[in-house]
Amino acid sequence: MNTFASKNVLIVGGSSGIGAATAKAFAELGAHVTIASRNQEKLDASAAEIKSSMGSTVDTAVLDTGDETAVERFFAETGPFDHVVVSAAQTPGGPARTLALADAYAAMDSKFWGAYRVARAAKITDGGSLTLISGFLSVRPSKSSVLQGAINAALEALARGLALELSPVRVNAVSPGMIATPLWSKLSDEARQSMFDNAAARLPARRVGQPEDIANAVIYLASTAYATGSTVLVDGGGAIA
Repeated sequence: MNTFASKNVLIVGGSSGIGAATAKAFAELGAHVTIASRNQEKLDASAAEIKSSMGSTVDTAVLDTGDETAVERFFAETGPFDHVVVSAAQTPGGPARTLALADAYAAMDSKFWGAYRVARAAKITDGGSLTLISGFLSVRPSKSSVLQGAINAALEALARGLALELSPVRVNAVSPGMIATPLWSKLSDEARQSMFDNAAARLPARRVGQPEDIANAVIYLASTAYATGSTVLVDGGGAIA
């Protein structure tokens, strides 16, 4: 596996969860990492954790992917990057007939259009990569999360199309199943653990995922020069269970 030494890597959504784990994985392999999100306090905490655990310095940037002007300005002033990962999203969910349209529009704007804005503006070196984080609901729909499945499927289609348009930059997607991230922090400890236990019992892998599982897949795609237009499913077998 490549060490990524001297490579510039940007993780959009790198202040927590999957993004933070991915930033740490790249830093461990010698990359110069920049993490971006909307919250400077969370960025500082994530950067400090990486520095304390391995001594690597991580740059931070406040960036709202919902702001087209801010995204374009950021990439006009920074880069080029060798690898870009987009993990940032806020997607309120629920059945299509009860989810408020304003919330549905906001979810699409955050996860799909946010990634689209980054892909449109990012400066990535030839042979480098862009990796989008989707989700297994794209292939295993849920009647209570119809919109999330549609957004994830759209992201994966976007990655395949961009792999053609942006070549020789490589574009891929990683599709997680249930991952133990701060996304679930609003639940009580007991409710969260019960949800994880029930999910694990249904999955062939017999456990829920960790952010590091997704980071491993991102590293694989970024380090494999023959991988483009691919979606890597990392869901514990959720799509077939």
